[in-house]
Amino acid sequence: MRKEMIAMLLAGGQGSRLGVLTSNVAKPAVSFGGKYRIIDFPLSNCINSGVDTVGVLTQYRPLRLNTHIGIGIPWDLDRNFGGVTILPPYESTTDTDWYTGTANAIFQNIEYMEQYDPEYVLILSGDHIYKMDYEVMLDYHKANRADLTIAVMPVPRSEASRFGIVVTDDSRRVTFFQEKPKEPAGNLASMGIYIFSWKVLKNALITLKNQSNCDFGMHVLPYLLNAGKRLFAYEFNGYWKDVGTLGSYWEANMELIDLVPEFNLYEEYWKIFTQADVLPPCYLAESSTEERCIIGEGAEIYGTVRHSVIGPGVRIERGAVVDGSIVMRGSCIGENAYVEHSILAENVVVGKDTKIGVGEEAENSFNPKVYAFGLATIGENSVIPAGVTIGKNTAVIGKTVADDYPNGALASGGVIFRENADAAEEVDA
Repeated sequence: MRKEMIAMLLAGGQGSRLGVLTSNVAKPAVSFGGKYRIIDFPLSNCINSGVDTVGVLTQYRPLRLNTHIGIGIPWDLDRNFGGVTILPPYESTTDTDWYTGTANAIFQNIEYMEQYDPEYVLILSGDHIYKMDYEVMLDYHKANRADLTIAVMPVPRSEASRFGIVVTDDSRRVTFFQEKPKEPAGNLASMGIYIFSWKVLKNALITLKNQSNCDFGMHVLPYLLNAGKRLFAYEFNGYWKDVGTLGSYWEANMELIDLVPEFNLYEEYWKIFTQADVLPPCYLAESSTEERCIIGEGAEIYGTVRHSVIGPGVRIERGAVVDGSIVMRGSCIGENAYVEHSILAENVVVGKDTKIGVGEEAENSFNPKVYAFGLATIGENSVIPAGVTIGKNTAVIGKTVADDYPNGALASGGVIFRENADAAEEVDA
């Protein structure tokens, strides 16, 4: 039995621009929206679109991602034929290779795709927040008799150099493609979502198999254009967010709690599914105050939460204030602590009377491109001692003690990497 279309979900990325948030976990497994993980969105899009066969390509620190996906039960992807399959790099009789590029990763799994003999292959990234009906895109692909359809969306010309840029004729046929150009020829940005006719994809991957770091944007798309293949752009005008930086990740979470959210998690007809913990309801004590926030299951709130996203099992003690921040699952904020414009990863412990995300901004001394946006970022399993102050554009990871904070403070722009320092430096390299 053949499948009309299968999906290949690229989820092996390191996510280095998320800094200490991805020191121990792959970017697609990072928590989002107080309940979900980033990979839940493309997986949910698949099953909502009728795509019931998904290969998930993992590589960087895959344990938590693999555990989260399991056999695919939350997404109705636990199937005897098809369903979800984890596809890590593997050793063969001839060689052993890590995935060295997006197209190379797909090439190494040709055998997996061949067993379903698909007519079409959907290529997805595991690190974007959006809702899309891939069936509508497939209908567009068929109507154009396309060899490849690229999902695109208009972006401001000033931001176009961050993306692959597609140039089309009046029929939306692609005439030119630029990968992250310094001088963009247009403003239609590739979303990293592709539908290939299977025979065309297979031929291109085999032809380019010796290409170093083979990538769809850098190599496959130019190859197909030069070969005269029919490439079309499918314009998407819904919400789509690449949460690849701390700033965009924080912003996407904050957009969930707008008075009229641009991205709606509560639509009945297009649910986002996830592997949920078995937790009691959240508890809001009489002493607590909440204003425009998301609070996850099992959270206990005794202090004040404003304009924030609070994950499952978080505890915020009496007198503590969390404002404009993301606090991920299992973290604890001590009495009278103050957390503002910050991201706290999973299982962080903040001591009482501590202040995080305060003071004047200063450029980060370790990696100013990553630790920016005025945010304080605390890596998972970190401990922040009582009574210290942490400024803006800062990063902390590890079990820190009072002696790590000269004069009781980590000034804006500073970093403290303790027991996880090797992992943190590897991520930020």
